[in-house]
Amino acid sequence: MGSVRVVENLPLASMTTLGLGGPARRVIAPDREEDLIEAVREIDGTGGRLLVVGGGSNLVVGDEGFDGTVLRMSTRGIASERATAPGGRPVRHLTALAGEPWDDLVARCVADGLTGVECLAGIPGLVGAVPMQNVGAYGQDVSETIVGVRAWDRASGQITEVDHAACRFSYRNSAFRGRDDRVILSVTFAFEEGNESAPIRYAELARALGVREGERAPLARVRETVIALRRGKGMVLDPADADSTSAGSFFTNPILDGESLSQLRERVASALGTEASLPVFPEADGRSKVSAAWLIERAGFPRGYAMGPVAISSKHALALTNRGGATTADLLALARAIRDGVRATFGVTLENEPVFVGVSL
Repeated sequence: MGSVRVVENLPLASMTTLGLGGPARRVIAPDREEDLIEAVREIDGTGGRLLVVGGGSNLVVGDEGFDGTVLRMSTRGIASERATAPGGRPVRHLTALAGEPWDDLVARCVADGLTGVECLAGIPGLVGAVPMQNVGAYGQDVSETIVGVRAWDRASGQITEVDHAACRFSYRNSAFRGRDDRVILSVTFAFEEGNESAPIRYAELARALGVREGERAPLARVRETVIALRRGKGMVLDPADADSTSAGSFFTNPILDGESLSQLRERVASALGTEASLPVFPEADGRSKVSAAWLIERAGFPRGYAMGPVAISSKHALALTNRGGATTADLLALARAIRDGVRATFGVTLENEPVFVGVSL
């Protein structure tokens, strides 16, 4: 193996945006793909434990840390080529190595007139992480532009090409989430060329842009507006903003079938009165997405609600923040209180969005 940085007993708190997590026995950061693969081979050959960490923006690690090797994704590089999409449409393919910062890729796409990820601006983390949970925001999901993923299959000891269908994308989920049998090496995206965004699907963003839902807007203006909206919710990393010391949205929005939605409406009417207006968003499969933030606040957990050194963000009810001196146990205690309170009030069980390591709700 070539020159690879190795650090012993490094606190994972230093690698997560929450600033939480105990020590990793060993941390390595290969910046060449061949060294990365060789490192994974070596770990698997000795039966060691492996945890792949990118930007740490979607990670909750236990206070005990990780008794194994943490691989910090550090590979960089982007290749571009013209291609033809199904139906004959010309597109541009970008293949980015897993260690590329995601927001840098979004900025490059906007600057180069490539449409499809402009609403995903300001999201921290690396390219290799975005397929795992099918990152999405403001009406866009990254799966809409992903052609395929290239990954190291730890069982077969080979590089595999995972096409779009095999990624099995769904709401904040994919074939990669919650599994460690494959290490994502690179992601290939397909973008249409143009100076205007994809049709705006999110009402809040449409209002901020001064357009109607379904209309388009200049790419650069969409990106700038999205970042401003995210900053206003504490969702842009900023050392001066205590609300940004989080893992982003801690809970996913529940997706309910018709019967479950009817039951929820009854619980809302019973708890809050018939005049309460439950935010509901139709999904393509006939189910409905419900606002988790709305449920949280109306179950008695307003923005700024604190339990010791952890608190709900003062700007966004979905973000749980470390106010300084917290432990992961503190964070989970707050998360459980919120989950249990929402379930008791509305009969809906919220699920975590971040990846958990060594802990559970």
